[in-house]
Amino acid sequence: MGIWSLFSRSRDDADRNGGGWQLPDDYGYAGGAQERVDFSRFDAALAYDDDEPRGPIDHRIDHRGDRWWQKRFWFGRRKRWWAVRIVAGILLTFLLLVAYLAITAPLSKSLQPVVPPQITLLAADGTPIARNGAEVEKPVDAAKLPDHVTGAFLAIEDRGFYDHWGISPKGIARAAWTGVGGGSTITQQLAKFTFLTPEQTLTRKAREALIAFWLEAWLTKDEILSRYLSNAYFGDNVYGLRAASLHYFYRQPEKLKPEQAAMLAGLVQAPSAYAPTRHWDRAVRRMGMVKQAMADAGYITQAEADAMPLPRLDVRTKRDVPTGTYFADWALPQARKLTEGGYDRQTLTTTLDSRLQNLARRIVERAPLGGAQAALVAMRPNGEVVAMVGGKDYSKSAFNRVTQAKRQPGSTFKLFVYLAALEAGAEPTDTIDNTAITTGSYRPKNYANRYSETLTLEQAFAQSSNVAAVRLLQDVGSKNVIDMAQRLGVSSPMAEGDPSLALGTSTMTLMELTAAYAGVAGNDYPVEPRAFKAEEAGWFDWLTSGRGEFYSSDLTQIERMLRAAINTGTGRAATLAGPNFGKTGTTQDNRDALFVGYAGEGDNRLVVGVWIGNDDNSPLNGVTGGGLPARIWRDFMVGAKAGTAPAPRPSPQQTDPGGPIEPLDVPDIGDIPLGDGATLGVDGEGANISTEIEGVPIDVRIDRDGVRLNPGQRDAPRDAPREVDPARLEEELQRLER
Repeated sequence: MGIWSLFSRSRDDADRNGGGWQLPDDYGYAGGAQERVDFSRFDAALAYDDDEPRGPIDHRIDHRGDRWWQKRFWFGRRKRWWAVRIVAGILLTFLLLVAYLAITAPLSKSLQPVVPPQITLLAADGTPIARNGAEVEKPVDAAKLPDHVTGAFLAIEDRGFYDHWGISPKGIARAAWTGVGGGSTITQQLAKFTFLTPEQTLTRKAREALIAFWLEAWLTKDEILSRYLSNAYFGDNVYGLRAASLHYFYRQPEKLKPEQAAMLAGLVQAPSAYAPTRHWDRAVRRMGMVKQAMADAGYITQAEADAMPLPRLDVRTKRDVPTGTYFADWALPQARKLTEGGYDRQTLTTTLDSRLQNLARRIVERAPLGGAQAALVAMRPNGEVVAMVGGKDYSKSAFNRVTQAKRQPGSTFKLFVYLAALEAGAEPTDTIDNTAITTGSYRPKNYANRYSETLTLEQAFAQSSNVAAVRLLQDVGSKNVIDMAQRLGVSSPMAEGDPSLALGTSTMTLMELTAAYAGVAGNDYPVEPRAFKAEEAGWFDWLTSGRGEFYSSDLTQIERMLRAAINTGTGRAATLAGPNFGKTGTTQDNRDALFVGYAGEGDNRLVVGVWIGNDDNSPLNGVTGGGLPARIWRDFMVGAKAGTAPAPRPSPQQTDPGGPIEPLDVPDIGDIPLGDGATLGVDGEGANISTEIEGVPIDVRIDRDGVRLNPGQRDAPRDAPREVDPARLEEELQRLER
């Protein structure tokens, strides 16, 4: 038997032979006699501990049976084995911590400018309409600043800036011992700027240190100092050294005097507490600490520090104080998403038409609202908002009733009911029962209890029959009506199976409702209201957008109904001298009154929604959608010259033209009453005289183009009154001239 046979024997064979191994007969050991050889003694000899005293082999300790939680398991190992593994464990833990911090800390952001830029919004014609954000200027270059400027910040904040690698234990110890200088280095402070919350935790401090090392590795010392000075907060909503030096001393940082630099350097530690415009005594005391630190660090002599005078503030009031507007409040969140990180100001051109905005404000102002509120929004069929009035007076209430108030739309919701019916195959000439509903738990009533045997769908829509709308909803199915509203962009909840849904009992914003009408006006839905011009979509975006449009027959039929609602129905007060489409809406107890519609042709159409109501949801004392809201809608459309081409937009790259903000939501003197309901309105381009003759609205426009007459109902149906007695018209004009 060979060596292989010897070692291939199983342990069981050995056990069966008395616990040891039995050598083969021909092994030739001890004269060929078979002897049992116990290898356990040799195993024990190989397992001895170097640290144990060497004695007879039988007394050396065998640790092979010890467990890891037993003391002998650890202390019985070789010390070198133990030390290597402890060090390896520490290194592994450190690497895991660094990896975790690298993943969770905004390292890439730390190399970008972090001061939020000031945003200036321009109207479509380039008129500045709002400014928002911190006061900022262009970044500074530390290498181009005088030594006494950079020295002031280094002396008080980080004397060893050019010697450390982002963290300075010496600086921390000195700050703790003397109370002069910050415990954090300038690099750490710059790293701190990248965090959004001021939390004070060990995790944050660890991330701060990691970002400091990162900055030191990727940027030069002058670049770090430049970024720090360009981002530091100096109080009074001022960020960056250049903005601070201009704000407090009206001087560029490259020309700062030593005493001015010393005062600015002292602000960084607690800008709000040391701002010299509010706390001059504190700022002076802090400046004394800075100039002494400059002398101790060798940037100036002690004699120069003792002779340093107090600086004189030169704070100049700017004319372009930001003016809040309803549109600006709505547009700024969109603007933030469009701007990229940067130190300098950002200027964005919006879709707002300043002429239309001023027109909308004046019309809402002059409306006899009493204590009620009003809202108006105008947009193009693609959702570009050109005017927005969220209330009577922004200075008294910044609550935007266009975008924030969810109110019942009333009968304006019937658009979705009739669209769903047309899509299901109905025709405007189909008839529907217009008798009172006398069965069931829900029994709606028509306005003024006006009923008839039947009406065509066109007549029912024009007259805003409630019972007809409820019956039509039941025929079509509330699910289909809700689906239609959602396809047109309504996202507010709507109750399925509720018959009152047909009368607009679900709540939504005026912006939602007007955008839905814009989807009909442009035959492209859903429409997303926007404050900035949308980029042209590519063919792939068009294929995957999921947008919809109506069949031409359905669109023609619904526009026929919308036109009838103005010309022969409840919206006659909104009649225009051109293509016009709209629907009135009045909720229960006259709590809300609305008119939503559009006018013009093609892409030049304007879609306008008007709402009147009380903020506490109390009744309006008899106001209906066909009354004051319809007249406001009409006045705006007439002033906007609905159907004319919009003014060309300036280049999107237009820079801020400077100058004061246009106060678009500031009240003016309003129109001048002429008696008998006639009014004279003056704007920047001319004057409007508005009156009525035999119930027909008449507008006389006087401007650089001369005198023009705009009688209403030029496009009314044949059975509607169309003509005005020329003699009466001449008499009315002569009266107005007197």
